[in-house]
Amino acid sequence: MSRRLRMWVLAVGGAGLAALLVAACLGLPDFGGRSHPYGTRSVRASLARHTANTVASVNFDQRAYDTLGEMGILFAAVLGCVVLLRQARDEHRAEPEPAEVARPVRRYALVVLPVALVTGLYVIAHGQLSPGGGFQGGVVAATALHLLYLGADYRALERVRPIAVFEISDAVLVCAYLVLGLAGVLAGTAFLANTLMPYGTFNTLSSGGAVPLLNAAVGMEVASAVVVLLATFLEQAVEIEEEDER
Repeated sequence: MSRRLRMWVLAVGGAGLAALLVAACLGLPDFGGRSHPYGTRSVRASLARHTANTVASVNFDQRAYDTLGEMGILFAAVLGCVVLLRQARDEHRAEPEPAEVARPVRRYALVVLPVALVTGLYVIAHGQLSPGGGFQGGVVAATALHLLYLGADYRALERVRPIAVFEISDAVLVCAYLVLGLAGVLAGTAFLANTLMPYGTFNTLSSGGAVPLLNAAVGMEVASAVVVLLATFLEQAVEIEEEDER
């Protein structure tokens, strides 16, 4: 295919996409109006399935398939970084030396670490009840562990986050999301349909049917993925050194 033909294909595709976007925008409800068809249906479906947080109902029930795609993008991005930043033949691991940390920084990091970790887990566990959820709580929990790097040193961080364990858990939790979706197919409904479990009592941790399980799977997968991603970059920054030329 010539360069000119590729440009024509790009122009036609771009024009078609622009036309669709304009048509979609023209079909939106008036700004400030009272008619919000999608919002009204989302809230109605959320309440019908005993999910207090409508956003969580949209992410893990009404459009759970889209969330699967987002999780897949994160998994692929982390996998790509691990492959691209893996240790090369002309590099070797140098054991990091303990660094001097100011006492205020050390105290602050060690005090905030458990608080931040519990907060992240709380946000994941209550994603179907209150603002937040798996993605947000997973990032908070993963970054909380790295306060140990700021408050102590890299060796201390290594002891509490074995990379192999987080790599395995990342893959297993992605599969868990898929298994929950396939369970609906095996039960005779649709993929990721929220019909397998009782919806429970509204506004409790056990409410929402499959939403808490999917939310927990995403939260722990995001936490594992972020830990692996940060570990990959940290190893490049503090551990990987080029061998001296001989």
